[in-house]
Amino acid sequence: MSTSHELSAVRPDARFDEARLAAFLRGKLPGTEHPLRVWQFTGGAANLTYLLDYGTHQYVLRRSPPGPLPRGGHDMRREYTVLSRLWQAYPLAPRAFLFCDDPEIVGTPFFVMERRRGVVVRTELPEVFQRHPDAPRQMALALVDALADLHAVDFQAIDLGQLGQPEGFLDRQIEGWWKRWEAARTMELPDLAAVYAWLQQNRPVQSQTSLVHNDYKLDNVMLDPADPGRIVAVFDWDMCTLGDPLSDLGALLAYWVRPDDPPVFRALTTMPLDDRFPTREELVARYAARSSRPLSDVRFYHVLGLYRVTVIVAQLYARFVRGLSRDPRYEALGQALPALARAARTVAETG
Repeated sequence: MSTSHELSAVRPDARFDEARLAAFLRGKLPGTEHPLRVWQFTGGAANLTYLLDYGTHQYVLRRSPPGPLPRGGHDMRREYTVLSRLWQAYPLAPRAFLFCDDPEIVGTPFFVMERRRGVVVRTELPEVFQRHPDAPRQMALALVDALADLHAVDFQAIDLGQLGQPEGFLDRQIEGWWKRWEAARTMELPDLAAVYAWLQQNRPVQSQTSLVHNDYKLDNVMLDPADPGRIVAVFDWDMCTLGDPLSDLGALLAYWVRPDDPPVFRALTTMPLDDRFPTREELVARYAARSSRPLSDVRFYHVLGLYRVTVIVAQLYARFVRGLSRDPRYEALGQALPALARAARTVAETG
């Protein structure tokens, strides 16, 4: 799924019975008659991702984390359904081969998909791209183009027309994420309450429907190490649905940070701070040119994106506080929550 430096031995809190998995998979996929070695991908913070190495063949296993899960996320059956079909129309989606919801195998539902090879960009620009002075701009434009191309997919033609209910999508986003916040609340966030009210009062009329990734950002794509302007895969489809395509653009804007942003916008840095990356305004212009969609109300979708990010972080932090995860990365998220809510309110009130 990514470069080898992101592989490690399986963490103690993410282990399962590898012999049982090997027995279950034997004969179901090419190469599975050989001995199995399992490694864990260290990137990502929500679902658990592993490399299944059979020597002659390699696959990627995705599973939800153990313990009670928030409604709507970590849906392995949904992700499998999307990836078992989407690759036909959108080659950047890895193909999924097999789904299993038997808790006796690895403890949670999981699916197995093809492995893609490339580079994932997180908080530091990878060394392989440092010799490309225009790499940040190239990867950003490729990221926007791939999003517009996803939104152009004929979802009915690949039998994904029943994936979601487009009508009322924005209402469900606003109200659903508020309910998730209430379930994950570990502190008071008055700024988030103000944003919730603003979103209710400023919701635009949804005019178009497309496949929506629902967590689209730079570190959810993989790039060709020889060409920062070529995406080789898009990952993390467990929240994919049918809805308003501009909500994906808003999510991308919410995660997008630059060195000249106020500190509250850098509370959750998931990309390098580098002024060679385009501005959010440039991303919007690129998407408009690629998609030919009218882009009024972009501020609403940016606020919605920040609102969602805040609640997603709250859910991860709540798992740590409640003892459901021992991932040390979750502990620091509590400090980011007030700043994220403040960022959302700042965009809502000032544009």
